[in-house]
Amino acid sequence: MKMTDILHRYYGDFDLIKEKWNEDYESILIKTKYDQKYKRCRLAKKTPKKEGYFTVFWKKDQENKNIPYTDEDLGDELIIVVIDGCHCGLFIIPKEVAISKKILSTKDCKGKMSMRFYPPWCTNLNKTAQKTQKWQMDYFRIDIDGKETISDFAVAKENHVFC
Repeated sequence: MKMTDILHRYYGDFDLIKEKWNEDYESILIKTKYDQKYKRCRLAKKTPKKEGYFTVFWKKDQENKNIPYTDEDLGDELIIVVIDGCHCGLFIIPKEVAISKKILSTKDCKGKMSMRFYPPWCTNLNKTAQKTQKWQMDYFRIDIDGKETISDFAVAKENHVFC
């Protein structure tokens, strides 16, 4: 399954703009038909040495230097898609949360250019990763029929939705 398939199942029809940076993470900006709001999307990838899924979100400044997205660049939400064999889901992070978690650059905060995401099936985590996973779970959605939430994860796993 592709990232855009999951996004279509969750959001329905949307216009898609491919971004020239972060292509390895399938970086796109979508504008949903139902609410006409922009959402910046990234694929998070599993890495061999650490738990979780890694992605990047940055742009180039006038001097061609990588810089974090600002609160004005994001759109309405930051969408991080995780696809890993039988597991898939979305982290849907509202702009306000991306600001409060210091993901986006503001006049008061430098912002981040990369980050690790921890879906519920990541269980062998250190204390720092557990703390991050805890707040991320409020924004995680399982891709079953496009509308399932984390509270359904145990039921979905029990019913072999993923495998």
